[in-house]
Amino acid sequence: MPSQSLHSATFVLDQTTINSKMPKREDKAKAKTKRALRSLLIAVSVPLSLTASIIFFFGSGQRYRAFAKPFWFPPLWFIHLASLGSSSLMGFSAWLFWADGGFHAQPDSLPLYIAQVSLGLVWDPLVLVMGQTWLGLVFGLIHFGTLFACYRTFRRVNPFAKDLAKPCLAWAFYLTLVNFKLIYL
Repeated sequence: MPSQSLHSATFVLDQTTINSKMPKREDKAKAKTKRALRSLLIAVSVPLSLTASIIFFFGSGQRYRAFAKPFWFPPLWFIHLASLGSSSLMGFSAWLFWADGGFHAQPDSLPLYIAQVSLGLVWDPLVLVMGQTWLGLVFGLIHFGTLFACYRTFRRVNPFAKDLAKPCLAWAFYLTLVNFKLIYL
């Protein structure tokens, strides 16, 4: 009988020890989740807000509207909406890559990501507002190249991040084709 009460007392002691440690673990998990959500919000909102700012300040595109365009050319509102979607997808993709330690493991990936964000921002005012189609084609090709390099880099660390970069690649390729056609209009 004494050994049975000792065993149950040990069990109760272990349960209270576990219960006293649980809130600390839960607090750590909540803090970690908060940090992850905050970093996700930053990773998506920074490129998205930069793209939205460029569209807001340069988005009228009167020169683009003045071109006689084929039927497969996208309207200006669709270009802006797809650019916003592409920048947010790449932000999410970069966050997934970062969360898996990709930027620390492959230090050349951060300059590639920054370059593709910058080139994506420059194309819109360069081609749609200023009408610099030749220079826009060069920027579009380099943008596609940096996106492809990001795709290959992300693929090594996080397959889902790679999959999120695919629609962005398709969009950059389509814009490059549109830009190429604009040269000969």
